Amino acid sequence: MRRRAIGVLVCLALGLFALSCGEDGEEAGGGAGAEAKTGTLTFVSWGGAYQDAQTVAMTDPWAKETGNKVVHDGPTDYAKIKVQVQSGNVEWDVVDVEGYFDLGKNCGTLFEELDYEVIDKSKLVPELVSDCGAPAMQYNYVLMYDKKKFGDNPPTSWADFFDTAKFPGKRGVWNYVSGGQLEAALLADGVPADEIYPIDYDRAFKVLDGIKDDIAFYDAGAQQQQQMESGEVAMSIAWTGRAFSAVENGASFEPAWKDNIAVYEHFTIPKGSENKDLAMEFIAYATGADAQARLTETIPYAPINLDAKPKVGKKLETFLATNPEVEGQSVVQDMQWYADNFDEASTRWVEWTQG
Repeated sequence: MRRRAIGVLVCLALGLFALSCGEDGEEAGGGAGAEAKTGTLTFVSWGGAYQDAQTVAMTDPWAKETGNKVVHDGPTDYAKIKVQVQSGNVEWDVVDVEGYFDLGKNCGTLFEELDYEVIDKSKLVPELVSDCGAPAMQYNYVLMYDKKKFGDNPPTSWADFFDTAKFPGKRGVWNYVSGGQLEAALLADGVPADEIYPIDYDRAFKVLDGIKDDIAFYDAGAQQQQQMESGEVAMSIAWTGRAFSAVENGASFEPAWKDNIAVYEHFTIPKGSENKDLAMEFIAYATGADAQARLTETIPYAPINLDAKPKVGKKLETFLATNPEVEGQSVVQDMQWYADNFDEASTRWVEWTQG
């Protein structure tokens, strides 16, 4: 497990006054939480390029501006959250989770309700905000295909993804139930986008059966990206961030945006965090326009703050969830359905992959 300390904590006591100092010894200020009592915050995310980008865009600047210290841990592990909360020994303060995980029964039991007097949600995408989760970023699952293999007759839909006779080759699929494959299978089978949920497991798995021998499962973003860069797969249900990075590294892949699946993640505070107030201040900062713009400039995931104006090139912009061409063809993953049905869906997925 990777753990690294980021930022500084300097407290200088003079009589009855305390001065929070930045890294260079000057008074910290300017960001959300600048007037809050300094302390140490444990931030947990998924690791890899994403958490590295959050470090650059969010945790490092916040620590510098406020005088707080941030300790990184990860990757996000739902079982660990449950153990910490149930044991009363909560070590994590802010955790990046999938957008469904803090909904329903987990809100108020595993996670603290967020204080939207501290966190300004007026500029956040309203559909992405929940009682216990503030949006961290948004991205898409998109059909990526190898343009060298398919030439002038490229795939254009999920139906093509599942047609290995017309479009032969391995398919990259995340070995995780909410990775977009159930939705893609139903869309390929003719289910209208507004009728995907509740998911018909039998129908979805029947479609997936047709490519089971051609699936190259990936378990992490780096593996997914490597599959495209090495040419191991001909198509992939790819995360837009990893897809763009693969293309930037020379992979001969292109996106087919029809019925891309839009998803998002949440910042949460585990129930019982001893640093709840500090965590609220950090989330307020991390969801602000400046931090969100920096995140997109560091990794190709779209901002969730309506005032964020990331400075990115035209090529990267075409991979963002907020791009009109992408957004106009998106099918939004139903986070509430996953919140209500995740255990059953996950069991069905494991049974299928191991059967």
